[in-house]
Amino acid sequence: MIDIGTPTDPGDQDPPAGPSHPDLSTSHPGLVLRELTEQHAHDYYAILDRNRAHISRHGDHQDERRATPDSVSDYFEAPPDQNIRYGIWLNDRLIGRADLNPVDPPRYSIGYWLDEEHTGRGYTTAACAALIDYARTALDATDIFAGVTHGNAKSVAVLERLGFRPVADLDTYTRFQLSLTRPAGPRS
Repeated sequence: MIDIGTPTDPGDQDPPAGPSHPDLSTSHPGLVLRELTEQHAHDYYAILDRNRAHISRHGDHQDERRATPDSVSDYFEAPPDQNIRYGIWLNDRLIGRADLNPVDPPRYSIGYWLDEEHTGRGYTTAACAALIDYARTALDATDIFAGVTHGNAKSVAVLERLGFRPVADLDTYTRFQLSLTRPAGPRS
């Protein structure tokens, strides 16, 4: 009897799971979004490790602050959620992350962070714009929400540039919304 859990021939093994979402180009030359998979765990941990203080400055991203190489690898091998995880890549170097979370499709939330050395150049805005366009065109999203921890003025500015509006002020953060539906035009 053959043990189903142990392939007898290396060729019988399933290839590692690859991306299920396409690379997304942005308005910045050399800046693309590429779905993060377990093959990116090492690069992701390296950028995360360099940016622990930066990304948790306002009290958010606490899980990332405590991350270890093993926890990052485990996270990408068996994600605990249905988020669409994109790395923000500049000339093939990972510089950040942007996610879409299918809260209640066609409504999604967006989350993002960027390597501190690359802030202030429009990369986050360009990356989020590409991700929002993908949500609109490929996922038929009608609304995108974001939560910004109080005091994170740079993140608020990103959302405002993208057309988000504040819709709720909660204890520790402000919720923003971007409606992707357009009112029906005049009928002919």
